Amino acid sequence: MLAHALPLLAPLILLGAALFLHLTNPTRQKGAALAEGAAFAALVVAVLSLGLLVLRGAGDGFVTRLDAISITMLLLVAFIGWVVVRYSRTYLDGEARQGTFTIWLLGVLASVLLLVQAGNLVVLIGAWVATSLCLHKLLLFYPERVAARRAARKKFVTARLGDAALVLATLLLVMAYGSTQISTILAAAKLGEGGMAAVGAAALLALAAVLKSAQFPSHGWLTEVMEAPTPVSALLHAGVVNGGGFLLIRFADVMLLSPLVLAGLVLIGGFTALFGGLVMLTQPTVKSSLAWSTVAQMGFMIFQCGLALFPLALLHIVAHSLYKAHAFLSAGGAVERVTAISRPGPVAVPNLAAVTRAFALAIAIYGGVLIASGLIFGFADKSPQGIALGTILIFGVAYLLAQGLADAAPRALTLRTAQLSLIAAVSYVALQRLAEAATAGTLPPTPTAGPLEWALILLALLSFGLVALAQATLPLWSHHPAAQGLRIHLSNGLYINAIEDRLLHGWSLKFYAKGASK
Repeated sequence: MLAHALPLLAPLILLGAALFLHLTNPTRQKGAALAEGAAFAALVVAVLSLGLLVLRGAGDGFVTRLDAISITMLLLVAFIGWVVVRYSRTYLDGEARQGTFTIWLLGVLASVLLLVQAGNLVVLIGAWVATSLCLHKLLLFYPERVAARRAARKKFVTARLGDAALVLATLLLVMAYGSTQISTILAAAKLGEGGMAAVGAAALLALAAVLKSAQFPSHGWLTEVMEAPTPVSALLHAGVVNGGGFLLIRFADVMLLSPLVLAGLVLIGGFTALFGGLVMLTQPTVKSSLAWSTVAQMGFMIFQCGLALFPLALLHIVAHSLYKAHAFLSAGGAVERVTAISRPGPVAVPNLAAVTRAFALAIAIYGGVLIASGLIFGFADKSPQGIALGTILIFGVAYLLAQGLADAAPRALTLRTAQLSLIAAVSYVALQRLAEAATAGTLPPTPTAGPLEWALILLALLSFGLVALAQATLPLWSHHPAAQGLRIHLSNGLYINAIEDRLLHGWSLKFYAKGASK
């Protein structure tokens, strides 16, 4: 339907603005104002597209696909894009290459907006590659910085491997289903069709997603792109890096054809989440800590996809993107405010008994909220995967409760942490229900857990539980020499980046040597 092509106006407006800036080369102030206006117009188109979805329902065209997934991502990207463009107008004011930066920034946003609404595999691949190439230009905004060039090169190599995986996956999908239309492919996959070609495509889609979303051990580039301007960091960590999760969510019906591929995603995503979270705690700077936080969050998103909790993975993308955009854009001001205030007073340190009580109380709160939710909405649609995910999240609440249950904690702090824990548990269950209701009919329900899924669930609960326990009791054992040594290794990311740098450096030398000999 022609009306369902309305979302296509969003990337076209941005591309038109970028082309106009390139051809006319206006003053920096006028160019920045035009870019901000174009970004706001794209946001208006996204809002109108939401109204179209509500009034007319989902629909497909050759280029675009209008459904709950595309509209959610369209609104998210358009909103964050407008905020980043607006921020860049002031942040880069006076920079000699501000006009060039603005053009490539609009190019990235247009490519992502096209990617999230693509209804055809050809369009999807084109937008996927264009996003990476435009972003590469932004990462090299300061080409004289050695660290920026190193990070951009690492990102470029990783992205090209991801591109190759996506192209091969596309070829297998065409072989399996005889069409490049995503709606046709998903409809057939929902019926269990596709055979081994579809299973192979699922594996390649997973590989492309892992590389796009900086999963271990391909995460190094994401933690080293801090040499680019702050708006680039915000756009990357709040938007572009989510491309891997979006790919898995979009092809959820295909991914369900291979439980082994999903199991691989659980292992990779779960390990990346734990690894990134531990390294984050050892970082000395705000931006470095935020970068490792993104690695951990992307791991948790991939982990959710591996558990086939696709509605929750989509919710995770929205929540993390909004939080991380705000975190990067306000990091400088936050540091200034913290340094301006006086040193805080002593913190109550919980002992092992307080930590144990905190974990028991947190699980009891979550269990009570689940029972109340089941009495209201019914118990039949609660999957063990979803309950396990909530339990993992409640471990973070246990860490909060432990501070309030410490012997030296004042009563007001105890009550406050208990209230916040209850709010967190209720909010999670409510948002979970909302996400599942909003994507019903678009995303497949979580399948019944078999022996493999139960084994993965138990492994995840054990792993995340032990890490949460170690974090909650950190003051009790952090003084040990072994803990100090572990901290040093973690602060360096277990030296994965150094190994990757050496490999890439050797590859570059061989490449240039071959070129020189010809």
